[in-house]
Amino acid sequence: MAEIVDSIEKYGLSKKAKPNVLFSKVGIVGCGSVGQNIARMIASKGIEIVFIEINEQNIENAYIGIERELNAQIDHWGMTQNEKKIIMSRINGYTNYECLKGCDLVIEAILSKDRELSVDIRKGVFKNIEKHVSPNAIIATNSTTLVITELSSELNHKDRCASLNFLTNAPESRIVEVVRGLYTTDEAYENVRKFISLIGKKMVPVQESPGLLSVRMFVSIINEACEILMEGVGSKEDIDLTMKNGLGLALGPFEFSDKVGLDKVMRWMDNLYHEFGDIKYKSSPLIKKLVRANQLGRKTRKGFYDYDENGKKIID
Repeated sequence: MAEIVDSIEKYGLSKKAKPNVLFSKVGIVGCGSVGQNIARMIASKGIEIVFIEINEQNIENAYIGIERELNAQIDHWGMTQNEKKIIMSRINGYTNYECLKGCDLVIEAILSKDRELSVDIRKGVFKNIEKHVSPNAIIATNSTTLVITELSSELNHKDRCASLNFLTNAPESRIVEVVRGLYTTDEAYENVRKFISLIGKKMVPVQESPGLLSVRMFVSIINEACEILMEGVGSKEDIDLTMKNGLGLALGPFEFSDKVGLDKVMRWMDNLYHEFGDIKYKSSPLIKKLVRANQLGRKTRKGFYDYDENGKKIID
């Protein structure tokens, strides 16, 4: 009797039969300080990250920045060297948009100082992303003062776009502000919700409006703090102390502005003032004065306060 031989291969999963895991790969376009924080945070949840930068030097700078933040966590007993190596192995930078192929979500996180130029640049980024991802892949922006409907208006599949604002200046924050645009489908919106849950964050739904919740509130607070300071009602130290010890904020408005970067704060203000025309969003003369002097906060070691090379506030 002839021996019956049955191939074991047919009982295994072929490459075609392997299930696709949603959000196994996420792309980021623009890996400055904001993009680095997003990449580090998502990669720490076991997700592969592909980021795009304009040249090799920027890619190297991104790696250095991400590693610096991970080292800081190690110094504070927040992770081990082995965990750091695993996270870094999941993050890969390129200069070619083709490397975004296979991403389930791509987040635009570029930096542009001029509002009108910023809109045009981001629209171009969105078009380049769309060329290399599937029609079902979600394309998102991390911009807070530009609306997703405008940025996605020239895409072929604008229905899969949304705005995701990661509060990267407050790493302990557990929320992500999410805006669905005029064309965003229920399916895309639900997939965004699943992604945010997957990375251990809570989604805060926001109606489409420049500044969302966080930036509109913060800009109003810092402008009022500057007004109080200029009137001589209190010192910047006492204003910050009151907001921290009196109202429970982790940082006072001047400390937080220095952390965010005063150039970024002024850009937020200018965009909101341009959009709403309300004087409460107009940049304070104090902010403008410091930005013109290139005293931008921690990153230049001088802003409302002075800082050492490690970004720690110098106490007189």
